[in-house]
Amino acid sequence: MTINNDEPLTPAGRLFTQPATHQIINCALGLDRPIEYDAVRTVVSNSLMIKHPRFSSLLVTDNQGREFWRKIDIDIDRHIILHPHPFGEVNDNETAINDYLADLAVSTPLNTDKPLWEIHLLPAHKCLVLRVHHALGDGISLMSLMLTLCRKLDDPEQTPTIEPLISSSISKRRELRTIDKIMRFLKMIWFTLIYMFEFTMRVAWMKDERTVVGGGEGVEMWPRKLATAKFSIDDMRTVKNSVANATINDVLFGVISLGLSKYLDHRSPDSIEDGLQITGVVLVNLRPSPGLQDMKELMKKNAGSGWGNKFGIMLLPVYYHKNGSDPLQYLRRAKMMLDRKKLSLEAFLSYQIGYFVMKYIGAKYASLLNYKVVCNTSFTVSNIVGPREEFTIAGIPVTYIRTTSSSLSHGITMHMVSYAGKADMQILVAKDLIPDPENLAECFEDALLEMKEAVV
Repeated sequence: MTINNDEPLTPAGRLFTQPATHQIINCALGLDRPIEYDAVRTVVSNSLMIKHPRFSSLLVTDNQGREFWRKIDIDIDRHIILHPHPFGEVNDNETAINDYLADLAVSTPLNTDKPLWEIHLLPAHKCLVLRVHHALGDGISLMSLMLTLCRKLDDPEQTPTIEPLISSSISKRRELRTIDKIMRFLKMIWFTLIYMFEFTMRVAWMKDERTVVGGGEGVEMWPRKLATAKFSIDDMRTVKNSVANATINDVLFGVISLGLSKYLDHRSPDSIEDGLQITGVVLVNLRPSPGLQDMKELMKKNAGSGWGNKFGIMLLPVYYHKNGSDPLQYLRRAKMMLDRKKLSLEAFLSYQIGYFVMKYIGAKYASLLNYKVVCNTSFTVSNIVGPREEFTIAGIPVTYIRTTSSSLSHGITMHMVSYAGKADMQILVAKDLIPDPENLAECFEDALLEMKEAVV
């Protein structure tokens, strides 16, 4: 039985509640010093976050199995969890926190008798972990909403902001000649047909060749390890500027391609053919990123509209090449591939297919479709833009933002977040497949440095 003010889950929200595609986002904030429970409670109580309907609603299911959000009065003390004792060596906070997050990724669901979010305090490791069910919203929206808990370091009255990403190609498109527009349209159709054919084959039967970094059905339940690769945004910009019209995402995929090649050279140098394709999955946000001011307006007007998840899937192949080739070739290949992907309608049509299956066939089958895509590919990657300026929470400076999520059937899941001139990529691995994620992280870091050296 439903109540009149119950609000149904979005199609993507329902996807993230299915067992095969259940997802929780775990966002760690490193702190300059330990934070106290009462300080966090005060900040949360006064924040926009708990006023948002998703953060003050239960997930309920009616007699027909349909899922809804039901508004309740929340007990904040049930959502803030203090862990007073260390989880490992106090002088090695990074390893202790990564081990803690790796355990959360596999074995720690959120209780459904309260709204689906928690804040874990780890004072011994100077860290705060925000856990949010993916059904509440996508990563970009949740990042913006989380920042309402924070204040700028150099202006404590102001909330941190995220600059919107505006494609530099938008203005150029308006200047294209008619013949160029026609050619662009024909390319869009051609690439869309190619990529949607491959997407369909991935759902049906086509798999990556077996490598030491691949996963498969059931791997999502295997124990995890987590390591952090650390990049300088200035270094990424230096590399980006070496190739005309390249982007930070182009650099990221070039780094992943070169880094995986270096790691495979280390793990299995004689068993892999040069040029082997290793396919990644990327979730593409299909709506404008809401700024903080937009969310304040949203709270005034209509509690639910415009929120949730709306994303498509893109399959992004990278290729193994033996060491010795020009590092910048990895960037050039990544840029060419991403330019074609962005020109196509792959992300939009994959969303439409998922929406159709969810609406007319059912959430179980939509979840199975996504699960099959993940099982037949090798890794997941995401990149979220964080604030450029430093900020505080409860008056304590935040030193880093790192994000990971529930484990998937991939052997590797990578989430990169930029903040204050740095970019940290969390590398979550199935430890029976990749027992040394620290070496993998080092391969990615070395890949960026080799690209930079090739530029200068």
